[in-house]
Amino acid sequence: MPSQNSSSSISTGEALALAAGSEYSAISIRGARTHNLQNVDLDIPHGKLVVITGPSGSGKSSLAFDTVYAEGQRQYIESLSVYSRQFLTQLQRPDVDSIDGLQPTICIDQRPGNQNPRSTVATNTEIYDYLRLLMARLGDVSCHQCGEPVRHQSLDQIQEALLSLAEGTKLLILAPIVRGRKGQHAEALATVRKAGLVRARIDGQLCELDAAPQLDARKAHTIEAVVDRIVVRPGVNSRLAESLQLAARHGDGALVACYLDPEQEKQARTTGTTTEGLWTDRLFSTKYACPNCQVNLAEIEPRTFSFNSPYGACPKCEGLGHLNQFDPDLVVPIRGLSLASGVVAPWAGLRSATVKKSRASLEAFLTEHDKAKDANWSDFTESFFTQLLYGEPAEKTDRFVGLMTLLEQELATATDEARREQLEAYRGQISCQECGGSRLRREALGVRVAGKTIHEITQQSIYAAAAFFQGLHYAGHDQQIAKPILQEIRSRLGFLQQVGLGYLTLARSSDSLSGGEFQRVRLATGIGAGLAGILYILDEPSIGLHSRDNDRLIAALRDLQTNGSTVLVVEHDEAMMHAADWLIDIGPGAGSQGGKVIAAGTPAEVAADPLSLTGAYLSGRQTIAVPTNRRTADLARAITIAGCTANNLQNVTATIPLGLLIAVTGVSGSGKSSLINETLAPALIRKLGGVAPKPAAHASLVGTELIDKVIEIDQRGLGRSPRSNAATYTGLWDEIRKVFATTKEARQLGYAPNRFSFNVAGGRCETCQGQGLQRIEMNFLPDIFVPCPTCSGQRFNAQTLQVLYRGKNIAEILEMSIDEAVGFFENFSHIERTLVSLCDVGLGYLKLGQPSTTLSGGEAQRVKLATELARAETGRTFYLLDEPTTGLHFDDIRLLLGVLQKLVDRGNTVLVIEHNLDVIKSADWLIDLGPDGGDGGGQIMFAGTPEQLASLPENLTGKFLKPLLKH
Repeated sequence: MPSQNSSSSISTGEALALAAGSEYSAISIRGARTHNLQNVDLDIPHGKLVVITGPSGSGKSSLAFDTVYAEGQRQYIESLSVYSRQFLTQLQRPDVDSIDGLQPTICIDQRPGNQNPRSTVATNTEIYDYLRLLMARLGDVSCHQCGEPVRHQSLDQIQEALLSLAEGTKLLILAPIVRGRKGQHAEALATVRKAGLVRARIDGQLCELDAAPQLDARKAHTIEAVVDRIVVRPGVNSRLAESLQLAARHGDGALVACYLDPEQEKQARTTGTTTEGLWTDRLFSTKYACPNCQVNLAEIEPRTFSFNSPYGACPKCEGLGHLNQFDPDLVVPIRGLSLASGVVAPWAGLRSATVKKSRASLEAFLTEHDKAKDANWSDFTESFFTQLLYGEPAEKTDRFVGLMTLLEQELATATDEARREQLEAYRGQISCQECGGSRLRREALGVRVAGKTIHEITQQSIYAAAAFFQGLHYAGHDQQIAKPILQEIRSRLGFLQQVGLGYLTLARSSDSLSGGEFQRVRLATGIGAGLAGILYILDEPSIGLHSRDNDRLIAALRDLQTNGSTVLVVEHDEAMMHAADWLIDIGPGAGSQGGKVIAAGTPAEVAADPLSLTGAYLSGRQTIAVPTNRRTADLARAITIAGCTANNLQNVTATIPLGLLIAVTGVSGSGKSSLINETLAPALIRKLGGVAPKPAAHASLVGTELIDKVIEIDQRGLGRSPRSNAATYTGLWDEIRKVFATTKEARQLGYAPNRFSFNVAGGRCETCQGQGLQRIEMNFLPDIFVPCPTCSGQRFNAQTLQVLYRGKNIAEILEMSIDEAVGFFENFSHIERTLVSLCDVGLGYLKLGQPSTTLSGGEAQRVKLATELARAETGRTFYLLDEPTTGLHFDDIRLLLGVLQKLVDRGNTVLVIEHNLDVIKSADWLIDLGPDGGDGGGQIMFAGTPEQLASLPENLTGKFLKPLLKH
């Protein structure tokens, strides 16, 4: 087995690595034993595209992330001072004898999109930062109210505006010195004193400069020097003019007039209240002001366009672009609601007399509505629901409050967590009317570049934005400012297109991206940094990518190799393996059966290795067979969803024949998720009486009476708590605890099922609280986890461990593999069904108690899949799966297809969104969207069998599918 590239020449990357002071031409790993790795020795050549592959759970992630990346991060953190290390999350030292020749390491993994709702494609790639700078330096400023260009305002105009205030108005003239900036600002205060001023308003509070408070350097502060205090009356013109001039000089062209209306002051004195809160601030600027609307703007800065800053964010939605409110369509999900429907509305739990009246009115109405067949009732129906939701007119004496108001009141006061979760399920994101979803203050939307606001620019797809910025040209002084900014923006947009993400909009929220999309978005930042001699580690970047875009992704990874960098990719995609400079196959199996380097070398060398399972598939010695007989579609027995217009869908109508394995295909961004995940899935669930988000716009959905249940299996992973494991996630652990509770010893001792839980007090070890490990804090060193000295890592106390079932205690059950557990619990059909389902998807090697945090992406996905597949089905179930091949090896896909085909054989329908050609060729029916992504997609290009699709010469999916259908 070769350990390094057979080429005798030194690559550019290796030369640069040597020049950087490394004496190694490869990353040399010796004695790696992390998780299931079995004392691995391996050399990874520098400056190459290296792919690590092997069955799911074989140890790929343990090698790439938990060993190589963890050591790279540890070495970096160790280079910092002890003081700095206290503030960083430190990774455990991997269980390895040595790693030499390791370059600085950057990990771009497969974790799901950033859950921060403020994160977007533009902010993640830093495009938004450069765009804010461009808007601030070269944007054309106009009034956000009338649209007129904003001009400089003279001091005479400011004076005239202040003299127009009511006579007797008290007026403070303030000079802004510091506006919302962090620091102690001692120099700023000293400057104010030097100018002869003795008072200031600091963070809204007036104070003498000699008694100014000590400012927290970590917080943002606003300091305004008090220039003068004036009462508006005849004869103050000259004094006011001098004060305004002084304030504008110290405030760099800006000043603040803080005034108190005399009528409000008089009313406060009459009622005996203070005037605090009655003073009004008005910003004036000699730089930016609208001559028509008397609107004054502060200096245009990059933060003016930041929805994460109070100086740019919309004050109503605080920069989110939406408000979380009860959604009327979720509160009353079906306008034709029937008492027989069994739908439980969120207001069912309300107990006030007002709601009882509302509920009685609703039930009386529904009783009549069920009897009525007259279509003219539709107008009355809508009117009734409007009153039910929003209440009756205020002038009515016997009115009731609307359900929307009552629900908001209960949510605000509810203390029961279960009730709060129930209510939250009926809330939706309603676009903010103040900013129109732009997230920004109106003032920021008055600035344009080439006629577009920053919101209009980010609403464009990456394709359109790239064309927009290519068309931007400046001359002279402006060209010098624009050149470096535009260069950074264009390069990042170009890379996003290169990796197949041109269909995304720049404003697309990061938490709506798939794992593969988010990883490729983060890659754009890595390219833009232009670093040299780096080790990039990636986790399946091809996820969600159509075969057409693979070549572009590979070219992008080649770009990362420039300047001596090494690219290490954990991948299952066949095209990526063939394109690699160096291929490492881990195996031969998964879990304890894996953890060895089976083959390492060029793709051709691995393909020729008789011991390599991956090589067998690469060489064609082993394949996933094309089905010899496909099921016949009955279009008369189908679900049809019509008029779909979500995102880029162009009034799509899709017919989905039942009782088949159906694959929805198409290039990335063609509209697959918009059609299935955002429209069909929630519409089906709600039609069958379940709770789901509001489906995207569509005209009709028919055929739902032919199914009785919808099960969604999406890309969201398992819980990442170390207390979570395969047994707890699938529900097996609850059933196993019941088995132990029925034993003779447990009944004699009075032990209930919760006695055998490691999450609650009673049966667990209280020293470690059921974790089996104790955490020892090491201050500036990584924390150490040691087995609990009381229970020796068994999680339970001695009394609980005395209870045995078939000779094993509850802790020993956790250490049992799923394969072993099948026979052990064969007398319990509900337990055995789930265990068999886990074995069917290839997870028999897992231990029941193996923490979720140690599972690979493919293992976690299959645990979730097995959980759903183990549930009782009637032969009329509709399964929806979103890229179930994520993290799966060729052989794992073969097992998965076997499970899915069995489900369909029982009469169920299985619909998968998929790019994997082995799954596509195995489907009975294909629905292909396209022809391209983004604005160029959103149409159904084909519906039929794989053979029919492969016969279309112009179809992109058919082009790649055709070679696989040749027998």
